[in-house]
Amino acid sequence: MPRVILHLDLDAFFCAVEETHNPSLRGKPFAVGGKPDERGVVASCSYAARRRGVRSAMPMSRALRLCPNLIIVPARHRLYSEVSKQVMENLRNLTPLLEQISIDEAFLDISDTREPPARIALDLQTAIKNELHLPSSIGIASNKLVAKIATEVGKKSAKGDGPPFGLTIVPAGQEAAFLAPLPANMLWGVGPKTEARLAELNIHTIGDIANWPESDLIRRFGENGRDLARHAKGQDERPIVLERETKSISQEITYSVDVREDKVIEKTLRELSGEVARSLRKNDLAGKTVKLKIRWPDFTTLTRQTTLSQPTDNDEEIIRTALKLLREVRKPNQAVRLIGVGVSSLGAPIRQLPLWDAGNEKSRKLQEVVDELQDKFGKQVIKRGDVV
Repeated sequence: MPRVILHLDLDAFFCAVEETHNPSLRGKPFAVGGKPDERGVVASCSYAARRRGVRSAMPMSRALRLCPNLIIVPARHRLYSEVSKQVMENLRNLTPLLEQISIDEAFLDISDTREPPARIALDLQTAIKNELHLPSSIGIASNKLVAKIATEVGKKSAKGDGPPFGLTIVPAGQEAAFLAPLPANMLWGVGPKTEARLAELNIHTIGDIANWPESDLIRRFGENGRDLARHAKGQDERPIVLERETKSISQEITYSVDVREDKVIEKTLRELSGEVARSLRKNDLAGKTVKLKIRWPDFTTLTRQTTLSQPTDNDEEIIRTALKLLREVRKPNQAVRLIGVGVSSLGAPIRQLPLWDAGNEKSRKLQEVVDELQDKFGKQVIKRGDVV
């Protein structure tokens, strides 16, 4: 029997949450994101703003030029996460076979539910709207690939000025026929470069890809060509992934103006490294690879990394390694636009220390006390001294 996969996408999620907390925003052009004079970008925008040409990931300064009366709302990520958890709990009440792929998006395997798929989708949309005041769009198909594309088709074909509340169901066996007339760039794996190469071959729709010889796609695009051929026919065997393994933990910041002062940049790197170490400890993780990310004012972006002898979740070790990488790649007083630090190659922290390593044991106990105080009273209540 074919699977029944439901894909749910919360429409303009950040904006929808803001409207529930401030109803006066409804119907107005507004965007959630950063300030235009601090290189802010649009994280989400209302449908009234979209009609004026505003789009997600657009610089806020450009959004204001397109829509001078645009209302800018600072992002509240903790609130969005809390609301997202409520939505996901709603979905888990339906089935435990849930794969959350972002804060506002999830797949569900509803193959074993007794209700008809259309009934399940409508009940979900209604419950999320009535209980949490959030709009959503849903696609249903026999696999994840087609279900997600079905959601996008439903959103694009919706009429009216408000949220689309799309609902598109692709019957089993109709996957290739459903995909065939759609533009090639709606298929996973077709980015701008691949789209341009396909256009050179007069391939413009997903159906065109499906009709092209698979052997030639493989010759031209390598293993991605094999995936293109399969996906264009609506074939996708990937299962629902119940839990995703954390591969890395990182923090970065974009300065509102380019920064040259060595002390300011190094202070930022210490703070970011401390945040990463704190996240590692909260998730009971440690990592062996420390990575530095840095961007110059001309948008050139560099990454440098080093692998430690054993996993760490220790502030001092991460800070010391990150500073070493910084000093290797950056000249004194060289301007910086963005800086970040991350830790990967994650696993369980090593807790057993040799008897003679009393210094490390004291350092860990001290860090545990600092973490506890910061959890209770805030990050500013106490800090470790700087590592040089």
